[in-house]
Amino acid sequence: MERPKKINVGVVGMGPVGMILAVKLKEAGCEVAICDKDDFKLKKIKEKGIVLENMFESTTTFENVYDSIVDMRALDLDYLVFSLKSYQTLGAVKEAEFINSDKLILVAAQNGIDTEGIISSVFGESKTLRMVINYAGNMASPNTVKVSFFTPPNYIGSIDDSHAKEAEFFADMLNSIGFLTTKLNSFDLIKSVWEKTILNSSLSALCGVGRLTMAEAMADEETIELIEQIINEGIKVAEKEKIRFPDDFVRKCLQYLKKGGDHFPSLAVDLMSSRQTEIDYFNGKIVQYGKKHYVKTSLNLAFTNMVKAMTNKTVMNRYVGPEGELNKRILAKGLIDKNRSSIFYKEQDYFLGIDLGSAFTKFSIIDDNGVVVFRYILQTMNKDRHAMKNILQAIRASFNIRYSCATGYGRKHFSETDIIKTEINCAAAGVAAYYEGEKNIIDIGGEDIKVIHSNSDNQVANFYMNDKCAAGTGAFLEEISERAEINISDMSSLAAHSEFDKELNSFCTVFAKTEIMNWVFDGMPKADIARGIYISIANKVAKMRLFPEIPTLMIGGVIAHHPYLSVILGQKFKKEIKTIDHPQYIVSIGASLIAKQQWEILNPKEVIIKELIHSA
Repeated sequence: MERPKKINVGVVGMGPVGMILAVKLKEAGCEVAICDKDDFKLKKIKEKGIVLENMFESTTTFENVYDSIVDMRALDLDYLVFSLKSYQTLGAVKEAEFINSDKLILVAAQNGIDTEGIISSVFGESKTLRMVINYAGNMASPNTVKVSFFTPPNYIGSIDDSHAKEAEFFADMLNSIGFLTTKLNSFDLIKSVWEKTILNSSLSALCGVGRLTMAEAMADEETIELIEQIINEGIKVAEKEKIRFPDDFVRKCLQYLKKGGDHFPSLAVDLMSSRQTEIDYFNGKIVQYGKKHYVKTSLNLAFTNMVKAMTNKTVMNRYVGPEGELNKRILAKGLIDKNRSSIFYKEQDYFLGIDLGSAFTKFSIIDDNGVVVFRYILQTMNKDRHAMKNILQAIRASFNIRYSCATGYGRKHFSETDIIKTEINCAAAGVAAYYEGEKNIIDIGGEDIKVIHSNSDNQVANFYMNDKCAAGTGAFLEEISERAEINISDMSSLAAHSEFDKELNSFCTVFAKTEIMNWVFDGMPKADIARGIYISIANKVAKMRLFPEIPTLMIGGVIAHHPYLSVILGQKFKKEIKTIDHPQYIVSIGASLIAKQQWEILNPKEVIIKELIHSA
């Protein structure tokens, strides 16, 4: 294949594999663009280049450094190389659809069986090359790779042989600078993929579970015996797939593994760092194909399940002892969908809203679509001085929080979020997520009553608050019910069984207590007392401005625990008054939505990419 004047190559994923390959391609004369989602890593590469140490010694600078594949559109790429983890690949491949061209060839520079299928499922087999990597390294810093070994050659091939010339040309470029790479036909390529995966599967999971480097694992005779058995299981499955290895294959595998040196395999690093692993494409694929052919793969199955068990455990298990148990309980209480693994919540984008109320602090987390995934409530004046810290620790360890917002009484003295907003704006935003358009919002909290008029654009047009007196609020209800000896949790159901139509004459808590005692001494039933208290609150709200012609919705802690109050208010205003689901969390949900909106304003590029991927 005749070589053009300049080859444009994009490399997606700046882990050790991607960094080393990007450097070698540039040394071969290619115009190389690199892409990664880690802004700090990209900043270091822009400032100091990519540094290779140990087996290779070089410092290479790159002009084209991107945090999104879409930005590479103007480069007119000849090759786009994916050196990502298998579980990160599909999203990147879908993003790459927007830079597709007739000449673009996709290269899977990844480990594992069938990983090239992730790319070909989008671009087709004819545009996809597969590369088998026989080098490795560990990150010494965000822009530095300590190259631990290179056992040449690497392999590359067209997965359906339709672009064998492009594969050969790619190999020739790397061979020109001594980075030996052999072009294979599709059958030999599959055999090479299986060979490398069997090698990886024999040691990666074992090193991760045992916290061993390759050198440490290969230094123990008993461990070597275990490794041999894992390899033999892989060989038996491969034979059923018509892939046959020479008689001395096991011996050559062991020789190869002994060259690994003092190096943690990539999967082991991920496992030890409590990150998602590629076990499904390593030992898991051997197990999968073994089941297909009724071949027992006991050791591969055992290591697959061990890695999954260690990875999928609740993220709070990273904390050992009582602290970990406490954080697990926090997650168990707050998660809405308890069937999802902790890995899922670490891989998505989330937004946190905190409503620091006078009586209770509420936490809400939403996902990228605005769906609530976590709710938690904490008494604000808590005896446990570390309660707030524990909850925030659990949240940060469990969710990929991109942006956060605090609201409520305590917001001005709270420094743990990115921004703060008033509870008026957060209430309007939270209600708008459920009911759009013009509306009245009644929010009865622990210390005040607010009536918010939201316009047709869901913005706050005006709002009204009660005077400084706490009459009619949650605090008022607690004190009055206690004096009347009514369990506050029973108050709503009691009032629903009464037809009493008298209110308290005084809104002052002190005088109201005296009046309640007179009712008790007169032998008034508790149901009538409860209804009388609600009527008093309704009359308090009625003195505030409410637009009669538009819908009225209730939120707040009081209506959450006193649902019959909305019936009394409806009778007072002669209209239906609805209560939003989970009314106590609406303000914190609004804060999380505002956090999401603010993050999107600050990161328009990421928003565009996500929209493009979603529409595709």
